[in-house]
Amino acid sequence: MNILQNIFADHYEEMLYILHPRQSVIENVDKMISCGDPSYGGALFGCPVCGNLKYVASRCHSRFCPTCGNSYSMIRATTMSFKIIACQHRHLVFTIAEELRPFFLKNRSLLNCLFAAVRSVILRMFQKFSKSDPVTPGFICVLHTFGRDLKWNPHIHCLLSEGGISEHLFWRSVSHFHYKYLRDSFQTVLLSLLHKTLGNSFKKTKASVYSQHKNGFYVYAKPNKCNPSSVIKYIGRYLGRPVIATSRIDDYDDDFVTFHYNRHEDNLLVIETLPVLDFISRLIQHIPEKHFKMIRYYGIYARHRPSDSKIRRAISRDKHKILLSFHKWRTSILSSFGYDPPKCSCGATMLFLELYHKHKRVPLDELYKKVMARSRACRSPSHI
Repeated sequence: MNILQNIFADHYEEMLYILHPRQSVIENVDKMISCGDPSYGGALFGCPVCGNLKYVASRCHSRFCPTCGNSYSMIRATTMSFKIIACQHRHLVFTIAEELRPFFLKNRSLLNCLFAAVRSVILRMFQKFSKSDPVTPGFICVLHTFGRDLKWNPHIHCLLSEGGISEHLFWRSVSHFHYKYLRDSFQTVLLSLLHKTLGNSFKKTKASVYSQHKNGFYVYAKPNKCNPSSVIKYIGRYLGRPVIATSRIDDYDDDFVTFHYNRHEDNLLVIETLPVLDFISRLIQHIPEKHFKMIRYYGIYARHRPSDSKIRRAISRDKHKILLSFHKWRTSILSSFGYDPPKCSCGATMLFLELYHKHKRVPLDELYKKVMARSRACRSPSHI
């Protein structure tokens, strides 16, 4: 078990009876704690040459798990890289006022308003470039609810094409973005959506936010030369990554957890120590509701109706030459850590022998007997 699994396993009951977590939190924590437990199933491999055996436990496939979350990010980044068209892209970040954060924490359905506001602002901005022949860009939005200090800070990372397809199926490049328009319009659209959703009870907060943020909400949209050759790096960095990597957890003594991060403002190293339940509370607040989409595609990257197929045919795609399929466990480990899991110490490639179902617990003594039986079978000349 890694250090994060130990923290949650040691304080699981306290988390349930003191923090009263949501059902989606309980499900993800349960998966994360049992991730890599051999008694929950896995696969047995054997070497046909020397008879060595290797048992690989099943993983939990939860984005909250630091191991499986990284694998999820890699798979999604690879999948999305095939959607990216061959043009210049820009990385944008849409942030909100600190006064609004508690509303999104209390009512998580409001997070949909963040996506809707970003979509509306970008499409309107591109329509303003040419009213006679509107341009439709391609952009991918990823929701992040945490900052480097693990506190609640919902914001949107957006990967946007610097250009789009016109109604006459011509590609038009767009490299100049109006920063003030992005800030003001994002603030206006988001506050209007929140007012419409929450009703007049939000009216006072809305007026207060307008008076305190007269220049709009901060939107990072500076040119960053995010071309197709580097777009995978951008996607992999901001796409569905786990809340915290185990390498950032420095110490755990059953009562307190010490972790570090580099402050965003000046990149200064900050070391923070929290009571274990406060640390757990910071992490679990970022677990999304079940089936909530953290990644959304818009414009020419969105799924289209059959009538829109002419637009899809008009787009020339740059099929990145990715030699490894990240959807496969073997190549995923090989690309991440530089070693081939089924490779035996003798140099031969191990063969798959048996699969243990992940929903059926396998007693360890029974597993040991099967392993010994398989070992004798591997060593027999008839098996080789």
